[in-house]
Amino acid sequence: MGFRDVLSPFTAWKHVIDTPVTIKNPIGREAAERYRGFHQNDVDKCIGCGSCEDICQNAAIDMVAFAEPKPGDSGLRPNIDYGRCCWCALCVDVCMTGSLTMSNEYTWVDSDPDAFRFTPGVDAKPWDDIEKGYQRAGERMLTGLARPEMVEMAPEARADNFDEIVAGYSREQAVLEADRCVECGLCVATCPAHMDIPDYIAAIREGDYDLGTQILYETNPFSEVCGRVCTHKCETVCAAAHEGEPIAIRWLKRHIIDNVSEERRLEIVGTPQVASSGRKVAVIGAGPAGLTTAYDLARSGHKVVVYEAKDQPGGMTRYGIPEYRLPYDALDRDINVIKAQGVEIKTGVRIGNDIALDKLKAENDAVVLAIGLHLGRSTRVPGSDGAGVEAAIDLLARVTAGEAVPVPEKVAVIGGGNVAMDIARTMGRLQMQKYGKVGVTVTALEDFDHFLADKEEVKESFEEQIEILDGRGPQEVVRFKSGKQKGMVKGLKTWKVVSIFDRDGRFAPQYDEGDEVVHEAEMVIEAIGQMADVSLLGAELTEALEWNRGRIAVDAEGRTSEAWLWAGGDAVRGPDVIHAVADGHRIAASVNVALMAGKEAGA
Repeated sequence: MGFRDVLSPFTAWKHVIDTPVTIKNPIGREAAERYRGFHQNDVDKCIGCGSCEDICQNAAIDMVAFAEPKPGDSGLRPNIDYGRCCWCALCVDVCMTGSLTMSNEYTWVDSDPDAFRFTPGVDAKPWDDIEKGYQRAGERMLTGLARPEMVEMAPEARADNFDEIVAGYSREQAVLEADRCVECGLCVATCPAHMDIPDYIAAIREGDYDLGTQILYETNPFSEVCGRVCTHKCETVCAAAHEGEPIAIRWLKRHIIDNVSEERRLEIVGTPQVASSGRKVAVIGAGPAGLTTAYDLARSGHKVVVYEAKDQPGGMTRYGIPEYRLPYDALDRDINVIKAQGVEIKTGVRIGNDIALDKLKAENDAVVLAIGLHLGRSTRVPGSDGAGVEAAIDLLARVTAGEAVPVPEKVAVIGGGNVAMDIARTMGRLQMQKYGKVGVTVTALEDFDHFLADKEEVKESFEEQIEILDGRGPQEVVRFKSGKQKGMVKGLKTWKVVSIFDRDGRFAPQYDEGDEVVHEAEMVIEAIGQMADVSLLGAELTEALEWNRGRIAVDAEGRTSEAWLWAGGDAVRGPDVIHAVADGHRIAASVNVALMAGKEAGA
């Protein structure tokens, strides 16, 4: 061994002060463009539906809190454990919004094992901005684009009658639609009554209609009504809408009810299995809010009597919705379920006239006010206070009651909501029966993009030859000034709408006076909103109660400023069946707590 051989090992010390360099191994090996590496998530696009968590076969994904929930977004985001992840990308394939993807980065070194469990898009990573990687192909859809087409009566076949228009889904259609649901539950949070929507849709898939019925009536005693006329806000947040049409939740609810007889329904829902509490509650108003309150309280063991001023129970669902949308026998079947719980309904009883409100207060442990909105509002334009001008809600109630109503050849309707469409289509049917033609013109302040009426209502109105003019504001009910027709309605004068609200968002319509039209009409119908008849309260109680912009003020549980009185439904929240049902649940829960607390205290 030479001297050089002895010294050569020490030559490596010359690098001791060099800066170390870390290199990839293998050097420069980039993954394929579609390689499935670490996840990325667009948290603003993600809705927290949990489809990724459900599909993961290795339990590698947990949904964790990210933000406050809001309509259409649970506020949750996927947290991924890479000790369990097998990189299969099924989570990406089923992502409803396409927010979850996988970068093509697959190498990462860290001495902390917990670092390999993180929330993509929330916990910043080096590959967050890498565009290459695995994404769901645009043409691949988990839920399909469209719902099955609903069978409806043809416009020419329904033009002169009040037969129900919608036929309902067949078994095959319902199963196809139910299969599109990913059971994310976003709809449950949005539904005012928080119905267990994924569960009853699953019951359809399984063909278990008894279970579906049980689930429906646990949260909504007006399930048959809502299966036809619910505003279905739940569908606006449906995860499937990110790929195509939302799940037809309302029609699936109806499908269950259509396939269970009334007798079987009564057996499934059953009757209260609790002992009587000995407490009595009076409910004023037999609409959805009042009857839902009664339903819940009766099932809790309380004696409930509902007082209704009109001849039949149902409130605005009977006297404000035409039978072609909601057949009265369908409404009656829901009411029969409620009565089967022991609820007593006294119709034709007007509180304040037939029975004093003070008497109800004295004879009951609690009183619930659910009187609905049965009075129409007026435009108060010149000429609107004479003969030939009607309130839409009054005419609808008279048609329901079977009373004769005036049916001229030319009718003008003011309003752009569902009530305006209902009365226009009702008058159109009566005109077809009498004259063989339709002569109804609807004028609305809003443009079609901002119409208050449901799109299907507007569509069906057009199909039934109703003329609808958007962006027109009423200025005068024009009347004949001389001759045999002096004082009778001649038409409705409108101006073109320039704007509806001012800069502060207050209602202050502005018009183009140069764009004036007089719409020929022998009758003008106002459908611009409703209000409650609170005369039954009397002057003293009206003065004692707190009010909120013309409506009775209540707390979060529906209790008024008078401890013995609760209020809810349309008169408090506005006209909407499902919100009225939710109000009824809320009030019943509050009343029950108060009654049981009083019982324990020996009151």
